[in-house]
Amino acid sequence: MIDIIGVTKGKGYEGVVTRWGVTRLPRKTHRGLRKVACIGAWHPARVSFTVARAGQNGYHHRTELNKKIYRLGKAGDESHSAITEFDRTEKEITPMGGFPHYGIVKDDFLMIKGGCVGPKKRVVTLRQSLLTQTSRVALEEIKLKFIDTSSKFGHGRFQSTQEKQKFYGRLKA
Repeated sequence: MIDIIGVTKGKGYEGVVTRWGVTRLPRKTHRGLRKVACIGAWHPARVSFTVARAGQNGYHHRTELNKKIYRLGKAGDESHSAITEFDRTEKEITPMGGFPHYGIVKDDFLMIKGGCVGPKKRVVTLRQSLLTQTSRVALEEIKLKFIDTSSKFGHGRFQSTQEKQKFYGRLKA
């Protein structure tokens, strides 16, 4: 188990409805409807920190705890293949057409369970989990059955170029 430390995707300056999920006001509202209706009482004569306000959304430092490692891969090694014990198809770890906004995996890689903070190509810090893992979920042995290498851009149907060529046959005379 590892922790991932990084900076989230930046969204820029956003209003309260998008930033905090505040309910929109009725259509007939005077001076805008994507606002907070009341930001507090007259006294105390200041706005509480708990009141939703417009401002920067995203590009925040975050730490995600207890991410499970599924696979490690070294550059230029046979570990770049997506072969598992159950799926013996000869294919690369990179999906068909590459990862959108990243490309083809050429260097070392780490396959984790779940999402990762930030956009593609952003640097993240990986550290060993600070908590000692005792749960059954954390200690169970990982057996990958299938790695999906279909295209991540559109509706990918095929796992490899050979499979696609076999399905379509000869296209041009």
